[in-house]
Amino acid sequence: MEGSCAGFRKELVSRLLHLHFRDSKTKVSGDALQLMVEFLKIFVVEAAVRGVRQAQAEGAVLVDLDQLEKVLPQLLLDF
Repeated sequence: MEGSCAGFRKELVSRLLHLHFRDSKTKVSGDALQLMVEFLKIFVVEAAVRGVRQAQAEGAVLVDLDQLEKVLPQLLLDF
């Protein structure tokens, strides 16, 4: 991906992951954490792109929650 993307802080992703672990002693390696950061960045960019395409197909000038809700099932099935 080119351009400047802010991305996600590793600390935030780590906390989000740990919130959903059943065992509080579960550890995440640095590589796994970096992989999740990249995955989330790609997921969000893809959601934005699909939202824009949906808005364009509907003749809308701006993307709003309606377009994102329409593309969300596609994203969850593709990933």
